[in-house]
Amino acid sequence: MRRMRPSGRTVGSMRIVIAGGHGQIALRLEKLLAARGDEVAGIIRKAEQSDDLRAAGAEPVLLDLESASVEEVAERLRGADAAVFAAGAGPGSGSARKDTVDKGAAVLFADAAVRAGVRRFVVVSSMGADPEHEGTEIFDVYQRAKGAADEYVRGLDALDWTILRPGMLTNDAGTGQVRLEVHTGRGPVPRDDVAAVLAELLDTPATAGLTLELISGSAPVSVAVKSVAGN
Repeated sequence: MRRMRPSGRTVGSMRIVIAGGHGQIALRLEKLLAARGDEVAGIIRKAEQSDDLRAAGAEPVLLDLESASVEEVAERLRGADAAVFAAGAGPGSGSARKDTVDKGAAVLFADAAVRAGVRRFVVVSSMGADPEHEGTEIFDVYQRAKGAADEYVRGLDALDWTILRPGMLTNDAGTGQVRLEVHTGRGPVPRDDVAAVLAELLDTPATAGLTLELISGSAPVSVAVKSVAGN
């Protein structure tokens, strides 16, 4: 049975905007969403990334989240059914960009979603993210930035947010078998399976208000998501 979205679209025709559209998880997610009939746009900051998004079935949207205004981002979000924050400063970046991307861009994207009236908001975070995380290494700065961003999103009543915190990401082929809980303990998870869980979360609004950890496990993705949603 095809359920209706708040916008009046059916399940097969959600419009989803993804920040960090050229990321490894985002490209996988775009391909999954496009294959099931959704309309997908990916925000990127380099024009040369556009062909990769088109190959995944997504519309490239050129915008730098480190310099854009809330209104500029909101303009790209208007009319969407859901937004996914999957951007990151990436390996090799310094502590300053952890603050401007992993925290600053996440806050900006959330504020823009509120302004654009896009309630469904999914964040790709990090296991162990905590604004009070201790340490002076770059990864510690990253964990604080992600934790602060998560905390900010959780404080926005205008968003139906879900925060996903995967374990150690791998490029192994996805198995479709995961463990998805409030606390899973540490472990690896293929990016393929992270993308599959994100696609299922977008289709399961009953997961709003949950912060979830994800590692490889024994439950099929759809079963794992239904379980945390209380179905």
